[in-house]
Amino acid sequence: MTCLIEEFTVNTIPYRVGIVGATGAVGQELFRLLLERNFPMVELRLFASARSAGKVIERGGKRFTVTEAKPEIFADLDVAFFSAGGSVTRALAPAAVKAGCLVLDKSSAFRMDPNVPLVIPEINAHAIRRHQGIIASPNCSTAVTLMGLYPLHRAFGLKRYFAATYQSVSGTGAEAVRELDAQSHAWARGEPLPRKVYPYQIAFNVIPQVDTFGPDGYTGEESKMMAESRKILELPELRVSSTCVRVPVVRAHSVAVNAEFDRPVDLATARAAIAAFPGAELFDEPAQSRYPTPLDYSEKVKCGVGRLRRDTAFDNGLSFWVSGDNLWKGAALNSIQIAELMIREGLLKPKARLAEA
Repeated sequence: MTCLIEEFTVNTIPYRVGIVGATGAVGQELFRLLLERNFPMVELRLFASARSAGKVIERGGKRFTVTEAKPEIFADLDVAFFSAGGSVTRALAPAAVKAGCLVLDKSSAFRMDPNVPLVIPEINAHAIRRHQGIIASPNCSTAVTLMGLYPLHRAFGLKRYFAATYQSVSGTGAEAVRELDAQSHAWARGEPLPRKVYPYQIAFNVIPQVDTFGPDGYTGEESKMMAESRKILELPELRVSSTCVRVPVVRAHSVAVNAEFDRPVDLATARAAIAAFPGAELFDEPAQSRYPTPLDYSEKVKCGVGRLRRDTAFDNGLSFWVSGDNLWKGAALNSIQIAELMIREGLLKPKARLAEA
């Protein structure tokens, strides 16, 4: 599938762009999407750990050499997309900010920092203007969930929600994808199944653990869904309970959501709200077995919402199913959309232009 390209005018000033964590699963999607979406760049530089330095990556007929991510790399960059994990972000982001380079981070390092906006452009674009050099993107499961939930919140006023996630192995990384593939082939050959990434076999199985368990019995992933939803929706008292599950799917997360609202709900209004929301696609014809699946929404810009119905446990609730690409809207795409929005709003200026001002 091809991605939606948002064109920039020929007068758009090109930027010097870096990707920190360029060899990882999200880094590779950032690399791909920046080129496919015609992001205005005069230079694109790839950074990773010392062991990946020197690796050459070819794309679009061009060769890019990976260099080691160090504090000094940001001196001449305008924007850096971080996808290398929280420890790398904490180590390098302050140097980038000091150098005047905007940090768009995918990790959880600064998501809950009150001075760092946590942004999904379709929901809280206004928060971008409060940034102090770093803008965070939410966890992949939070992002996919809110693509279906936010338009309903606008229509009816969200009170609380329950969620069960069905998360693909690519959310863990490339090694997990290889493990699922290796286990599937070993099973077909009648051989012992290799296991390294997950505590249980993932092929032909589901694992009700994503991240480590906290003292309250919830995993880090489940706690993030509540904290991040509160911050993005600006609902500090929002009540959320989720169970996050890893499933043997390569790409795209799905979430079953049961939500309760303050105002009376009706299906016609709910369907219209989702259909009109720029981040979602209503795909809901159950009589024809038409509803979103991970395969359908891999490498798609929008998330698919279906199985929309009145909730039978809540007096004033709705239930639905949403699928979305965890590597795109849940990660790389969301960061790029933030940068694109900032360019259109005149909020991201190259250092060369700032020096002339």
